[in-house]
Amino acid sequence: MELELRHLRVLCAIADTGSVGRAAAQLGSSQPATSTQLRRIERHLGAPLFERTTSGVAPTGFGAEVLAAAREVLARADCLGRRSVDETAAGRRELRLAATNSPVLPGMLSRLRSQLPELQVTVSSVYRSSDIVDLLEQGVLDAAIAVDYPGMELRHSDAVAYRGIVTEPTFVALAAGHRLRHRTEVALADLAEEPWFVTPDDGAGWPGVFFSACSAAGFSPAAVHEFLGDRLELQDMIAAGLGVSTVQATTKPQSAVVIKALAGTPLWTRYLLAWRSATVGGELVETLFGAATAAYRELIAGSPHFQAWAARTYRGARP
Repeated sequence: MELELRHLRVLCAIADTGSVGRAAAQLGSSQPATSTQLRRIERHLGAPLFERTTSGVAPTGFGAEVLAAAREVLARADCLGRRSVDETAAGRRELRLAATNSPVLPGMLSRLRSQLPELQVTVSSVYRSSDIVDLLEQGVLDAAIAVDYPGMELRHSDAVAYRGIVTEPTFVALAAGHRLRHRTEVALADLAEEPWFVTPDDGAGWPGVFFSACSAAGFSPAAVHEFLGDRLELQDMIAAGLGVSTVQATTKPQSAVVIKALAGTPLWTRYLLAWRSATVGGELVETLFGAATAAYRELIAGSPHFQAWAARTYRGARP
């Protein structure tokens, strides 16, 4: 078997919809046929790409890497031979971009500047993903990076379109002197008595998904500090032993902080590229998407704790 573009599109459809059945409907295929195709792809690559969740499926660590590469290949392929001219080529010189708390943004902007030097990009920081959708629908923004969670897809009107960049596991940050610092993975229940730094309502399901995961682990956090601020400030407080916090899987720790995977991966977050269909054309979407996925691949390359988790959890299945 040789991987073809149609195989990559199947993988992306499954990741974007969070379900083999929904992906099959999107692709105009049957669920059994799509499941069979997924199994063939996984056998070819030698490891599982998705795992079952309570709401459908989510990418494995290895799957996240494959999806990032697949999206980049598809973005390049879709641009080849395209004859239509989008707004950038027609004279559009401005893109109003917003992003929630995402590490993808710097690398994405760097690549965008290199690929489209004539495009003037203005960037806004908008924490709540529901606010991002509102601003897109109102025409205040052209494109954005937002988040949602498996089984809790972000709601939007037909004026807004989106594609999933990646669905990644959520890790936890501890002080370097923490009693669990030597654990390869940390069970959520082992942190039941810890004070937690928790970011506020993001309009997409957080912190509800966090509290639901704690409840499923048999506890309610002993103390919760609502925090919305600088990532370095958060790590300073964690380093001082004032609490622990969930963090993005590719977070770079300070010397006095350690990043650990959560045993059983109870929490996942999906990062999305969303855009206003009336103002952003196909070629620009592909450029934005390719820049975002390439930026995420770079983040993975610089995150030893993420690579170790992926290798430990999934690559052992490879021949």
